[in-house]
Amino acid sequence: RAMVGGLCINEWLIKEGLLTIKDYPKVATAIEKLQINWAKTKVWGSGGYYARIFLNVEGREPNGQIPKAEYEKFRRELKEKIENIKDEQGNKLATIAHIPEEIYKSVNRIPPDLIVIFDQLRWRSIGSIGTGSVYSYENDTGPDDANHAQEGMYVLSLPNGKENRDDKHHLYDIAPTVLDLLGVKIPEDMIGKSMYGGLVGAR
Repeated sequence: RAMVGGLCINEWLIKEGLLTIKDYPKVATAIEKLQINWAKTKVWGSGGYYARIFLNVEGREPNGQIPKAEYEKFRRELKEKIENIKDEQGNKLATIAHIPEEIYKSVNRIPPDLIVIFDQLRWRSIGSIGTGSVYSYENDTGPDDANHAQEGMYVLSLPNGKENRDDKHHLYDIAPTVLDLLGVKIPEDMIGKSMYGGLVGAR
């Protein structure tokens, strides 16, 4: 996917008063290399093609600042704020901040509190601090003009020579399709369905 630019998520959090660092760097620096004032920090994030947002929760983090009783309300409000971030011209982006428990069957250990996909991945997440701006036209390591795409691509070539290529299926359907083609019983707890068995004249 063509990339418009990058959103410096930690710069945005600093401007919102949610993240405080002890010394603002003169050049773009990874947040992991900076000293964070945890007593004045409620949120921090990491870069990548999507953003992983972490909340500084009382009783979960060593110096948590968000009371457990306020956690869910705070997370929902932060989700709404992030989804309303605009570009430099003031245009609203098609951003979605996902709550991991709502999109995954199960989550392990301590997942991010929010997973943010900026403008359908036309903007990537920049984790560095020191750019002096919420907006960037490079990624964390230098110039870039492309990002990952959510949709992916597959071509299914069937034994009878027919091919199937459409956008009606999900990543979850790949594993049961492979098992079906190999003649292996598909476990009942698999989320997806075989694309092979459902195709007319495939067998």
